[in-house]
Amino acid sequence: MRLTRFTDWLEAQDDIDRVGQPLNELVHRVLPGGMFKDALTGTWLGHPLHPVLVMVPIGSWTSASLIDVAVGRSTTAARRLIGVGLLAALPSALSGLADWSDTGGSEQRVGVTHASLNSVALALYGASWWTRRRAGRTGAGGSTGAVLALAGMAVATGAGYLGGHLIYAQGVGVDTNAFHTGPQDWTTVAAIDDLPDKGGLAVTAGQGRLLLVRQGTEILALGNRCSHRGAPLSDGSVSDGCVTCPWHGSRFDLRTGDVVAGPATVGQPVYETKVVAGQIQVRREEQRSLRTNPDGPG
Repeated sequence: MRLTRFTDWLEAQDDIDRVGQPLNELVHRVLPGGMFKDALTGTWLGHPLHPVLVMVPIGSWTSASLIDVAVGRSTTAARRLIGVGLLAALPSALSGLADWSDTGGSEQRVGVTHASLNSVALALYGASWWTRRRAGRTGAGGSTGAVLALAGMAVATGAGYLGGHLIYAQGVGVDTNAFHTGPQDWTTVAAIDDLPDKGGLAVTAGQGRLLLVRQGTEILALGNRCSHRGAPLSDGSVSDGCVTCPWHGSRFDLRTGDVVAGPATVGQPVYETKVVAGQIQVRREEQRSLRTNPDGPG
């Protein structure tokens, strides 16, 4: 509970915005929306790339310290593992920055602190690698490299805790539709005359909000809550068979719900539609229902 009180306090520190907002603007200039940012966020992977990439530096650095403890002295293997972790930290940091660039407020503040701690850890591991390298030449200072690595691990552990808070407590990188699902049985949501010829119509269906769009003679329906950060897709634009999120520019195929352009990594839930006596009815497609509801239909 003390750690929870700390994160609550951290989220409220608006002084961090003096650093966070200019940094966020800089990241947006360096990593504008497009294929490179989509690659870093994990649009191609189906979920954020950052958690996958951080496994390499964490695993390398942890293995180096285990060797230090087991052998009782600095070794070439441990130094090389530190080096691998340092090299792997760059793409990991870039992917994290790409995800963080689409946050704001308390999430942005926690992210700044998370990145700051990781930078300190990176500096400690860099010093550890350099000390070990010099020790290999002079035969002195190897134990200092091991101590620096342990200090880096302690700081990185704190950063990891904040990273977990961003994901599991604040929902950064989590599919926002995971617990916002529509009806599994046919449900009337709107009159056919209420649906405009252009754009979309937001309606309530069960526990969720849906977006209805007229495409020729078809009526298409998908979740209105953007899977990326929860923006209402009904406030976005509809063109070329896709809807564009008004907040971060993710594009989704209206027919399949698939991500056409990031930074979103997870597609939108799609729904079957039919018109009965001038009323539009919807229900969740069975495959999507089973994916979002482990107990299945019913």
